[in-house]
Amino acid sequence: MRTSPRTRTVVVGCTLLVTALGAGATACGSDGNPLADEPYDAADQISFNSPTGAGKKVDPDKPLEVTAEDGEGRITDVTATDSTGRYVAGELAADGSRWHSTSPLAADAHYTVRVSTEDEDGAPGRKVLTFDTSKPSTKKTLDVTFGPKAGQYGVGQPITADLNQPIKDKAQRAVVERALRVDSTPAADGTWYWVNDKQLHFRPKDYWPAHATILVHSNLEGVKVGDRLWGGKAKPLTLTTGDKILAVTDASAHSMTVYKNDALINTIPVTTGKPGFETRNGVKVVLEKQYFVRMRGTTVGISEDSSDSYDLPVYYATRVTWSGEYVHAAPWSVGSQGSANVSHGCTGMNTSNAEWFFDTFHPGDLVKVVNSNGHEMEPFGNGFGDWNLDWAKWRTGSALTNGKQDGPKPQDADRLRPTAV
Repeated sequence: MRTSPRTRTVVVGCTLLVTALGAGATACGSDGNPLADEPYDAADQISFNSPTGAGKKVDPDKPLEVTAEDGEGRITDVTATDSTGRYVAGELAADGSRWHSTSPLAADAHYTVRVSTEDEDGAPGRKVLTFDTSKPSTKKTLDVTFGPKAGQYGVGQPITADLNQPIKDKAQRAVVERALRVDSTPAADGTWYWVNDKQLHFRPKDYWPAHATILVHSNLEGVKVGDRLWGGKAKPLTLTTGDKILAVTDASAHSMTVYKNDALINTIPVTTGKPGFETRNGVKVVLEKQYFVRMRGTTVGISEDSSDSYDLPVYYATRVTWSGEYVHAAPWSVGSQGSANVSHGCTGMNTSNAEWFFDTFHPGDLVKVVNSNGHEMEPFGNGFGDWNLDWAKWRTGSALTNGKQDGPKPQDADRLRPTAV
């Protein structure tokens, strides 16, 4: 049984020094077990040392480090959080001699550090200390804008994060990505994909659950991202999903089947892109709806003197690519719907069916095309083709995985193959 106190020293880096951790006599518990002792309270033995003097704000550029000195006991646990609840990641040495932070501290933040120790007899020591970090020396910030706008969407809607500064370094990308949080109820396993240096997309492994609530927010404010670059503010975003609505168009069968929550609700005869203008295969996400659109061949690169030229009023137009692919009313091709593909890339149907489709589908709902002789839908740059990457490929776009970021890159707008009508 221990009958006298043992002196311990715990040093906290990042301009912090704990000169002793738990020094004071304690009695054994009623069963003689020193583990029954209350943890040591070293409140009077804490000092803060920094280049600017004790009690001053510390430099967030420096890592946080906790060290047990003099071979007296070991560190068993360290937790560090700021006033908003953000945790500082860290690593504890196997022998308990040292703990150091592995994620950056935030600037202009208030931190609480809780250190637990035990001596060679197993008696516990504990110290809670606080400190403030200084403001960054630069005003350059990394701002994040989440999309789409708040509201209700279909289960295929990806989340976007647009950055005002390019981030190329993978370590810096990891800092950013860890701070961008997406939580859904019911829960959905998902991750971010770096589309380019200034944009990320987030999607689940599978589609979002129907009737889910999705909360998107950033913990990046005040966090150092790179040299002279600090995280800025970001407006949080709340989305909800409706029913799972999916249309599957079989281009070779000239037929569309529509499902609501995986139950078949309609079958529609359609026409898709003719040779040279084939409709893209793959999964597309509804982008917007327009009751009336004037479609001209010249807007998609077709010369006015060409036999393929057109200038038509189009109603009940549901857009699925930015380059001009719609699902819409096509009364001029009713004779071919269900039997031949005669469009310039859009999916056409009679006016009654197009009105039903227009009323049933909303942004974020899913339109899938199979058995077309066309190209595959681009994952990025022409709408939301995110779902055309399988989960293994999608995860390579995250800076928090070991895979190389070798996924598809967005196309330039002037290289997108145009389709319409």
